[in-house]
Amino acid sequence: MDIKFIAIIIVSAVIFFAVIYAIKQSKKPLKRACGTVLTGLAALAAVNISGIFTGVYIPVSCLSVCASAVGGIPAVTAMLIIDTFFK
Repeated sequence: MDIKFIAIIIVSAVIFFAVIYAIKQSKKPLKRACGTVLTGLAALAAVNISGIFTGVYIPVSCLSVCASAVGGIPAVTAMLIIDTFFK
């Protein structure tokens, strides 16, 4: 997994969310966009760290990192449900 590619995806997600929040005339759109991306990545990390105790984890790949950065907590939850039911 190329770190430059992942960095480009994360920066693109921040810019995308910042534009969306700016269109919605939100206060501090860049701060909210960074928060959305970081919350998704933190949720992915939390699931994988707690996987030591629970045995449930999401494999870290380019797709899972991009989905969690763009989709946030709902994307991580969806990946976790899919991984649990189709394992």
